[in-house]
Amino acid sequence: MRVLIIAVGRGKRDPTAPLIEEYLKRLPWRTEFKEVEVRGRMNAGERQARECKLLLEALPESGLTVALDRSGKSVTSEGFAKRLQEWQNRALPIITFLIGGADGFEKSILERSNEIISLGAMTWPHMLVRVMLAEQLYRASSILSGHPYHRAS
Repeated sequence: MRVLIIAVGRGKRDPTAPLIEEYLKRLPWRTEFKEVEVRGRMNAGERQARECKLLLEALPESGLTVALDRSGKSVTSEGFAKRLQEWQNRALPIITFLIGGADGFEKSILERSNEIISLGAMTWPHMLVRVMLAEQLYRASSILSGHPYHRAS
């Protein structure tokens, strides 16, 4: 299985970047992280439209697309691991996770996505969402392999 994460914004100088890299290198799946960025002055609607256009252009033609959005389904870590296992069993060529910018996704992204997952009811900075997704991918792989990293209460 191959995992692709496409995120809006540039995070190379962000203090979260080393943490994301650390989690991603621990994954058993071939994983790629891609960033798209819109520059220049524009209103929120224009920025959101340009970001979504870049996300759609970066999407692979095949595979499964998962948007991370507050409107999505909230899942437990165990439930997320189970979904990953199901996707892996379907022999999907790639699973792509989309992380939007500060203004979220246009409707077209949500309609194009096969799944929409929420990381909770709170609003999170998109740079932290990257860390949270990377950690949950690692946690899911730990759950699936029986590694003690995940300890359910």
